[in-house]
Amino acid sequence: MSKREYPAAPRVGVGALVIKDETVLLVKRGTPPGAGLWALPGGMVKLGETLREAAERETLEETGITTEAGEPAYVFDVIEKDADGRILYHYVIVDLWCRYENGEPRGGDDASDARWVGKDELARLRTSRATSKFLELIGFKEVAEGI
Repeated sequence: MSKREYPAAPRVGVGALVIKDETVLLVKRGTPPGAGLWALPGGMVKLGETLREAAERETLEETGITTEAGEPAYVFDVIEKDADGRILYHYVIVDLWCRYENGEPRGGDDASDARWVGKDELARLRTSRATSKFLELIGFKEVAEGI
């Protein structure tokens, strides 16, 4: 069992919305929750770290892409229960607008893959429900059906 399972309180995480040349930067999650699903790069906020700092750090760690994080764009909860109904995971995630600076995507840290995804390709990927909903809300159409 990891230290993220069965938390005493919700944990705060960030996601980074990075769009470049009509493509969005996505990672394939390598660990639960959401292992195997495509989502925005992101992760946990460290103690003393701002949301922007966390988004920039996590994007670099997971994709090799440097960004400048901006304002929050979308907020959602991830709550998963185990078979007994106990809270297995509880995250409050804040997705931020991020400006691409440089780099080529590669999977790293807890992301098994990373790449720029166009609208036409997005419909063929298994994306997280939150990622699908957010991309649809901002008009990035042809999104996959979120899991």
